[in-house]
Amino acid sequence: MGFSLTLAMLLLAAPLDPTDLFEVELEGKTVAVLNRDDVTLPFSGIPLVDVNQLESVVDELDKLSYREPINATVSDSGRIVPEQKGRRLDRREFLSQVYHYYYGAGSKGLHIPFQVIHPKVDRALLKQVQKKTIGRYITYFNSGNKNRSHNIMLASKAIHNYVLLPGEIFSFNKVVGKRTPAKGYLQAPVIVRGELSEGIGGGICQVSSTLFNAVDKAGLHILQRYSHSRHVAYVPPGRDATVSWNGPDFVFQNKYAYPILIKARSANGQMYVSIHSFPELEYDPRDVPSVQEHLPEEEPINPSLTDQPAP
Repeated sequence: MGFSLTLAMLLLAAPLDPTDLFEVELEGKTVAVLNRDDVTLPFSGIPLVDVNQLESVVDELDKLSYREPINATVSDSGRIVPEQKGRRLDRREFLSQVYHYYYGAGSKGLHIPFQVIHPKVDRALLKQVQKKTIGRYITYFNSGNKNRSHNIMLASKAIHNYVLLPGEIFSFNKVVGKRTPAKGYLQAPVIVRGELSEGIGGGICQVSSTLFNAVDKAGLHILQRYSHSRHVAYVPPGRDATVSWNGPDFVFQNKYAYPILIKARSANGQMYVSIHSFPELEYDPRDVPSVQEHLPEEEPINPSLTDQPAP
């Protein structure tokens, strides 16, 4: 029947010999009851732990007790929101408790021990990493196109407050994720001066292109960048970065000895990205052409084309 790891179903289980049970507690509550026989190898008269079964139990408890760490962030008002530590099951300590009970006189009430998971970004780091602006870029869009504006806002939020440590690599597709209706992305079937917008998530390429220009201006190392087949109006010729889920990606690396912070905003027809770091950073800025403040031309496209890959 396999191991008897029970949660809410504990009271419905068949009666078992209480001397063969040991309880597992999490934060003062019983979250599992383990039957000794179910983690014992089937050798008559020889009490040996079935390591594979026990590891399966530990895996389940690890999932149950895991808590993701939360990075410190900057609120819209500019206030630093403190980080929160995470936790994971201390497997070695928990197994020590199990074996001590199984082979000795250990307690039948086992407590889940934890290892602390520290967040990547804490208040101290965030306070320093936003002090120096090393790159910024702004593009413009038609705020009257509600769906496209909405998609730009969602992708902007996905990259906002992202911290890249020294040597780390940023992938736009990995950070933003797949553009789906479940995540709030909308249909945006228009052509913006050469850019064929996808059926779901149209406008994303304006976010990646604005990010590319800010990153390039900051002198960061561009690893992967693709242009549209035709010129798009929201950036100068050759300054775009097309992206598509399971297709082209925009990827760069923080080559500096200090972390960098990405800030992104979209509002009132403007898409803005800035790159920040520690005040001590000496960086290699690049000359990047800016874009004129005007609304890109849009035109409807054939509905059958909205099934094209995400731009």
